[in-house]
Amino acid sequence: MKSMKNLKTIALALLVVAGTITTTAQNKKINVEKSKITWVGKKVTGQHDGTISFNSGTLVFDGKKLKGGSFEVDMTSITVKDLEAGKGKEKLEGHLKADDFFGVDKFSTSILEFKTIASKGSDIYTVTADLTIKGKTLPVTFDLAIGAGSARTAFKVNRTKYGIQYGSGSFFDNLGDKAINDDFELTVSLAY
Repeated sequence: MKSMKNLKTIALALLVVAGTITTTAQNKKINVEKSKITWVGKKVTGQHDGTISFNSGTLVFDGKKLKGGSFEVDMTSITVKDLEAGKGKEKLEGHLKADDFFGVDKFSTSILEFKTIASKGSDIYTVTADLTIKGKTLPVTFDLAIGAGSARTAFKVNRTKYGIQYGSGSFFDNLGDKAINDDFELTVSLAY
């Protein structure tokens, strides 16, 4: 009888200890082939859109709760989707990769690192992250929706804050219909 009581005591102690152990963070690497970033840049006379690829990325979870994330984007992969080859596509892609815009020869990657995360309920989180473009790091805030093996967000970035002033009416006068909006829009779909 005494050994049975000891076994129950030991079992109860193990349950208490197991209940106090916190879940360790789980790193979920994104599938860079299935994850994508689409961009839209607007100007007075219209807009252009395209894609940029990820080099890598990881979302960090504690159980089902989002706890962190970091991503590296391949800036050399900028493509224009709304123009056809031979109809200005190559010229615009070259200009976006040049020093006037993203300067990919010197700054081939951009980095996004989550800093604060607040749950809004229903698997939606408000994330403030450090975004590094052209070697300059500034905070951005966006809502991130988490699904089964996926995540999605959309937000705007003010390019002039990263030193990309080409065609900006905020810096240059008399641009007329050549003015380009300071903000560009990003829509991000992650698969992990």
